[in-house]
Amino acid sequence: MISTPSRTRLSLLLALALGTAGVAFAAAPPLASTPAGTQPATAPAAQPAGDFLRADIDPKVDPRQDFFDYANGGWLASHPIPASESAWGIGSLVEEDTYATLRKINEDSANGRWAAGSYPRKVGDFWKTAMDTARADEQGIHPLDDEMDRIDRVANAGDAMAEAFTLAQIGIDAFFESDISQDEKDSAVYAVHFNQGGLGLPERDFYFNPEQGVAKVRSEYVAHLSRVLQQLGRKSADADAAAARVMAFETELARISRKIEDLRDPDRNYNKMTPADFTAKYTPHIPWMDRMYSWGVQPATVIVGQPDFFQSLDGLLQKTDVKVLRDYLRLHLVDAYAPTLAKSFDDEHFRFYGQVLRGQKEQRERWKRVIDTENRTIGKILGQAYVQDHFPPAAKARYTAMVEAIRQAYHDRIAKLDWMSPETKAKALAKLAAITAKVGYPDKWEDYHGINIATESYCQNVMRARLWHFNDQVRKFSLPVDRSEWDMNPQTYNAYYNPSNNEIVLPAAIFTIPGVADAQVDDAVAYGYVGAGTIGHEITHGFDDEGRKFDAHGNLSDWWTAADASKFQQRADVLARQFDAYEPIPGIHINGKASLGENLADFGGLMIGIDAFMKTEQYRKGVKIGGLTPMQRFFLGYAMGWMTQQRPEVLRSHLLSDVHAPAKWRVLGPLSNIPAFYEAFGVKPGDAMWRPADQRAAIW
Repeated sequence: MISTPSRTRLSLLLALALGTAGVAFAAAPPLASTPAGTQPATAPAAQPAGDFLRADIDPKVDPRQDFFDYANGGWLASHPIPASESAWGIGSLVEEDTYATLRKINEDSANGRWAAGSYPRKVGDFWKTAMDTARADEQGIHPLDDEMDRIDRVANAGDAMAEAFTLAQIGIDAFFESDISQDEKDSAVYAVHFNQGGLGLPERDFYFNPEQGVAKVRSEYVAHLSRVLQQLGRKSADADAAAARVMAFETELARISRKIEDLRDPDRNYNKMTPADFTAKYTPHIPWMDRMYSWGVQPATVIVGQPDFFQSLDGLLQKTDVKVLRDYLRLHLVDAYAPTLAKSFDDEHFRFYGQVLRGQKEQRERWKRVIDTENRTIGKILGQAYVQDHFPPAAKARYTAMVEAIRQAYHDRIAKLDWMSPETKAKALAKLAAITAKVGYPDKWEDYHGINIATESYCQNVMRARLWHFNDQVRKFSLPVDRSEWDMNPQTYNAYYNPSNNEIVLPAAIFTIPGVADAQVDDAVAYGYVGAGTIGHEITHGFDDEGRKFDAHGNLSDWWTAADASKFQQRADVLARQFDAYEPIPGIHINGKASLGENLADFGGLMIGIDAFMKTEQYRKGVKIGGLTPMQRFFLGYAMGWMTQQRPEVLRSHLLSDVHAPAKWRVLGPLSNIPAFYEAFGVKPGDAMWRPADQRAAIW
């Protein structure tokens, strides 16, 4: 089912290299548009010789009892999780195709002769250096010598905080998290944000949850910290004691942190103040303006997510032995860069973060791990080449049109709501109309020629790339917000809604069904898989429990009447309680409040996806394909988007640290509330997928 690149990349790369270092990768294909006044539903698609949905179904499962296992069980049974993976599903197959494409781009770049500073030269040098394991082993820990020397000179809590600000520039969140991003209440400008953070485990509840598997993770984490310290030259007994002290410090950081569900309240997590007030009111020992000056920014105000955390952090730093603070900084530095260092560091990092936390049996092949890192550092350079073959104008036109079909369906649904007042409806419709849709790839590519990629050290290349990205944000701080920028690469199998821009961003890869050409995907499947599962999902994020608090201009602003806000919350609470009741691992339930935004988006995306699909020619004709009605294919298309399975270790981590419910329950949960699903598959009282009408969620 895995497709392969349609042609060699060498000819493209040769064209890209012509000229000076200022020459970028070739421009993306011309943007397609939908003529005004045309029907936004997609054109009928040619059908494959055999229906691709049938191979995924497990006919032994009754769809009325477990629709996820019915829709996906056949594929999951025949595709066990590979030893190198923690999960395996449809997204994995898309990524396998992407890996092959990006590897070819890298190898052609590495084998060519390119102008210094050109994009192909940067890509080739990054690849060659990253794949040179002998050099990494020879260098050992030395690429981090400068950082380690600074940490060795930390003499007190003030020095430790100063070092944390230095490490933040190369992507390490020590003690707290920080970023320069849009001001939530004034989205036209950038602001400096400070939030709780600094934990080595994925989320605060890992430090306290009593479940046996979580307790084992805590024990293994301390052992991991000790082994890293031993790699840095500490004797075993000393390393064990130091690791325990670092764990105790991080446990206190976790204790003063807000729970994951409490981070979903944008009003409570928005506290604007001057740096002087931040210091005076909360952190008398932390001169925030001086620290930010070291970054090259001097903001009049900062936005503090959790002032109570920083107030407690200030005291915690003062009472903690400086030796513990130094060890904490060393360990976070090494864990952040271990995959780029000698094999011994890479292996130890994998032993805990791969095997213990994610259940992987063996390391992924190095070339794939290099591409993962490359995508996080210079991924948009690769993306310019990727879209040439993977997102033709016809696909862009199809899904741009689908966005408008979904938008119109949402408009009609909001207009008919019986629980929302005309005043709030008018503002909701204005926000819906203002949503920008970015489909496939950027209209304008950012310039990454300033990133310095050399050949002496993989670690140093990653560090310099992270520093460049940090300095680029500093550079933009005093400029107007550029709303054309993307936060994902075109080759990323994902999508997002950005409330500050009131936009949905849909990278090219998210539209892919592995092994099936887009022209072979009928509208029923496309509207379930993409229309409901991606486009409708992301649009609904603009109206979920968090996104609804941002207005049409992307500003955090209360545009709801008090009565409408109360009615919305009452209806959303129904969904939260439903998910609270799910218990994927004995003793660990889904967190209905933490995952509410995603569950609302799934449910809303399905409701408007159904409405939009019902306007298509395929639905109106009602012709079966593969023995399935159009509406049955719609729901199977949606379920296919969540066709994945996880190892128990990563499922545990997912439940404690992720605001997304696990894949299976993202199918079972929303569908159990939808009458059209009951009708399509004959769900009746007594079936596991049935909920009494008065217990179903009803929002959009």
